Formats: sequence, C-alpha cells, structure tokens
Amino acid sequence: MTWSLADMPDLTDRRALVTGVTSGLGETIALELARAGAEVVLAARSEAKLDTVEADLRAQLPQARLRRLVIDLADLGAVRRAAAEAAELGELHLLVNNAGVMATPYHRTPDGFELQMATNHFGPFALTGLLMPTLVASGGGRVVNTSSQAHRLTLSAPLGDPRVERGHYSRWRAYAQSKLADLLFTYELDRRLRDAGLPVSALAAHPGYASTGLMATGRTSGGGELNHAGRVLIGAFHLAGQSPRMGAMPTLMAATADLPGSTYVGPSGFAEMRGWPRIVRSRRLAHDPDVQRRLWEISENATGVRYP
Repeated sequence: MTWSLADMPDLTDRRALVTGVTSGLGETIALELARAGAEVVLAARSEAKLDTVEADLRAQLPQARLRRLVIDLADLGAVRRAAAEAAELGELHLLVNNAGVMATPYHRTPDGFELQMATNHFGPFALTGLLMPTLVASGGGRVVNTSSQAHRLTLSAPLGDPRVERGHYSRWRAYAQSKLADLLFTYELDRRLRDAGLPVSALAAHPGYASTGLMATGRTSGGGELNHAGRVLIGAFHLAGQSPRMGAMPTLMAATADLPGSTYVGPSGFAEMRGWPRIVRSRRLAHDPDVQRRLWEISENATGVRYP
C-alpha cells in the first residue's frame, strides 16, 4: 500500500496539534493538515520562530485555521503548562509528536534527564498523557509519534534510571535509544488504549533520510558539531535523501489514512530512505512486550504522568 496527498481525507471540523512546526517536516505537516481543512495548533519552543512559520503558512494558505502553542518538551513544567492551555481549546482529534533533537552534546535538563530522551520521549509521553482526555472526548482520537531508522542502531532499550548516566556518553547511541523509545511507547500506548476500550489509537512514522537543514550542515539541534566522518556520512545521506516535503508524507499518511493502531509508516524506496509512504516494519526489540511495559513504568515514574 502506497499513499499520496490525493488520498488525504477532508479534515473539516477536526483539530490537530503538531509539535516541532519550525522544522521543514513539521511545517509541511501543519500546512497539509490545514489545507485539508483541519484547525491546526502550531506548537514549538520558540515564539519568534512560531511567528515566522505562522506568517509563512498564512501566506501559502490564507484560509488556514491556525492556533499557536509555546512548548518546551525538554521541561516537564513547560509541558504541563502548555498541555493545560491546549486542553482549554476542547476536543483534540490528532496529536502529532513531531518535535525532536538529534545527536546533541551531553546535557541534563532541569528535570535531570539527558536532553535527547527528555525531548524525544519523556516530553511527548507526558504531553500525550496530559492531553488524553481531550483525545478521548473527540470520539476518535489519534496519536502519531515520530521515530527513525536510527532505532535499529542500538543494542538495548533505555531501561535504566533516566537521571543517571552510565558509562561514556554517546550522542548517537542516545539518539538511537530515544527513537526506539518512541516505538516502544507507541505500541504499548496503543495496546493499553485497546484494552481500556478508549476511542484513541497510536501509530508511528519515520521520514527516511530527508534533506533538512540539519542533515545538510551536519549541525545538531543542540548546536554541537559532528566530527569529519559524521559530516561525510550526513552529506551522503543529504545527497541520497529526499526533500523535507516528501519526508513529511509518512507522518501525514499515519495521521490521516484508514489504518489500525500500532501501524508504522515509512518511505517505500530502497532501505526506506526515500519515496512515497507505505506501511513498514520496525525491529523485533520494539515489539517486546516486557520491554514496552518496563519503559512505560519508567516513563510514568519519571514524568509523574499517569494515563486515564
């Protein structure tokens, strides 16, 4: 099964919240959801960048129904404040956890978490749980989490104490583990929603190798520089990769196509690097129910967020 924008359904009377809209992928996701008629809540950390994105989207789509939400996913206090503000809008039909950082230098957040796990997993875990009542109230909510082919590059899941660093920090291992965590979270969330009989599903997507500014320059989202080998590798991916617009297609398919929960979507081309989206498979470790449960318990304890 492949999919294109022509398959997008009418999203009039739907509300979607998209994090990380100041990236190429996030802005495209927001634009196409708005073009299909959805009211889109633009969520990002920088208010100034939100100004720019909102102006750009309105220039392309004057009739777009847009709202704004400032949120720093690396700060649980900020997540709670943003979730409370978003909940005041009412029913939420779609939550796209798109925001993330990649291969950042070692840094601990105010909550004591490594930055990549905080931004890529614990923040989205908390936000999703806090917004779950609004997703349930919609009568057919959907959560889409963004993973990566990098989830295949770690030997283990992040099941240790998230406030304690064990051994030498590897920014790429930490990134891979955070992307594996996104899938473990997705599958466990969807199972729990089904078991509870709640009208919400959870799916995941990955963009393949999209030639974003991050990939092109070899600069991490946290401002750290890659070494020479890393820049060569990223440069190769940039040449072989696809545009940010195409990189957004798997997420749009996961967000709007008639798909069951726990579906994973990625590009259809060689090694899932590029191409129109289709249903893909994640590695076996992502489907281990014991690992899923253990990460869930760690995440609840770390964030203090319990799901309904």
